[in-house]
Amino acid sequence: MTRISLFLALIIASNPAFASEPEAGSIQFIARGDQADIPERYRLAPHEFAWTMTPKADWPITGVEMFDVRFPSPVTTKHVENNTVYAEYYRPKTKGPHPAVIVLDITGGSQKLSRTIARHLAQNGIAGLFVQMAYYGPRRPPNSKLRLLSTDVDHTIEAVRQTVLDLRRATAFLESRSEIDPKQLGIMGTSLGSFVAALAGEMEPKLSKVCVLLGGGGFVDAYYDDLRAAPFRIAYELSGGSRKAVEKWLAPIDPLTHADLLRTRKLLIVGARHDEIVPAKMAENLWNATGRQQIIWLDAGHYTSAVYLLTSLSHVVEHFRAK
Repeated sequence: MTRISLFLALIIASNPAFASEPEAGSIQFIARGDQADIPERYRLAPHEFAWTMTPKADWPITGVEMFDVRFPSPVTTKHVENNTVYAEYYRPKTKGPHPAVIVLDITGGSQKLSRTIARHLAQNGIAGLFVQMAYYGPRRPPNSKLRLLSTDVDHTIEAVRQTVLDLRRATAFLESRSEIDPKQLGIMGTSLGSFVAALAGEMEPKLSKVCVLLGGGGFVDAYYDDLRAAPFRIAYELSGGSRKAVEKWLAPIDPLTHADLLRTRKLLIVGARHDEIVPAKMAENLWNATGRQQIIWLDAGHYTSAVYLLTSLSHVVEHFRAK
């Protein structure tokens, strides 16, 4: 055996991600309670679904291992790629049971931020499950411009619904894991992901903790009279549209609509006082509607808030580790 091949063999032997076998199984989804408080569009009847988990990486120094997780979406669309849910499971190598948090990405979908957050959580004893939202990453058809967020409002509303139902299955996956404490499940997201995380937190009672980074609620209140939208608003109103119609249209995906459901969760909001993308009043709207729980303000804008990432993550870790 050459020195190079011996060196590679030693690396593989010391890396459980290479040695471990893929796992597969099925989960019986059972909702908590009668779902009477949950709008019908976000309910799931009892059912069984299959999953696979494949080892992908191991970082011995930080004590984290990562797995590729896949399961079918409970919603079938005409786009085959979008009908499979893809996730990356960052698991602490220390003895459990651990808290676990679902992590959602930003609008751009570069995935770097969410992977960083999920891995950071795992380094601090909290399992992180980074889930691809509908039409994100491998869920987007090749050479397609399809996105979750679109000028086609009906498409966006249905994509958000699908993602929320996907996340209810993702919660069931975490709940089934022996290394996870089923009483300490949470969800968080940044920017666009934070809105979906808040909505999923409302619709899945098993998610007892929610963290909203650079998000909030009240879409119409925040954007309808925005000067940047004036040309579109004027054209829309000239064609017979109204503010009330937009409010009714967006109500199913606005976290503010059912914000009262977050009063029974532990909620952390991290907002930017000078946010030029998600106005600060959106964080205030959600904070007020959910019983004025913990809110932390960054003296920054939407993009410059990246300077405070480590500070924000320290609050996030504290939030999800607390019992």
